[in-house]
Amino acid sequence: MRNKFYAFLFVATFLFLSSGLGWAFCAPSAPLFRIERNKNRNIVQYNACLLQNNKISDENPVEAYWVMANGQKQELNIVESKEAYGIEHKEKLGENKFRVLLAALKDRDITVQKIRQNYKAVVGINGEASILERVYVSAEEKTVGLPVVHYVDLFGRALRTNRPTKERITLK
Repeated sequence: MRNKFYAFLFVATFLFLSSGLGWAFCAPSAPLFRIERNKNRNIVQYNACLLQNNKISDENPVEAYWVMANGQKQELNIVESKEAYGIEHKEKLGENKFRVLLAALKDRDITVQKIRQNYKAVVGINGEASILERVYVSAEEKTVGLPVVHYVDLFGRALRTNRPTKERITLK
């Protein structure tokens, strides 16, 4: 009797997630970079979505989701996906190589590719091709509407030298 219950629970969960009503994180995945904010300790994590053969998924190459201060994962809501943290555009450049644009950084091409056996996000930081490690957003919350972003800091490591790179993007 107990095994039938667990089988039913498994099938019901699978049907719910595959119906589009639920949301599942890609698995396996490879961490790329994260966005931290001055508001709280919650972060947005970006991962390369991998297939069982360790290649990047053509349909969903990069996922973004919240990692809450308590460690739980949470889906981005519609506004967060469309206006700030979501993947705005994705384009396959070659085998296991994609160009993605974040909704809030549409003018920065991010290339996801395999470098030294690991998937990395490569972006120009101060004019130098760099492995993106983290982004810091300083913003002011409004009582109504979207927050006002003051600046965005990009942190990474130069591809050629492995030295730290940093750039501040000031928004007006």
